[in-house]
Amino acid sequence: MALEVLTTAKFSEIIETIVSQKKLSYMDAIVWYCEREEMEIETAAKLLSAIIKAKLETEAQELNFLPKTSKLPL
Repeated sequence: MALEVLTTAKFSEIIETIVSQKKLSYMDAIVWYCEREEMEIETAAKLLSAIIKAKLETEAQELNFLPKTSKLPL
């Protein structure tokens, strides 16, 4: 059985796929993947891309887990 090495790009792709297929939030998708693969959340945190981190931050702000930041009107 070959050991697959996860890169940031591959992990982000997996999380994006889970979010779209299972209709989960990014937070839930990461937790779901970690439970399924018996991976520590801390390990997953090191594999997160900047894009996924930004999406997580937005989700956390919408759920009032983080203070909302000011955004410029578009």
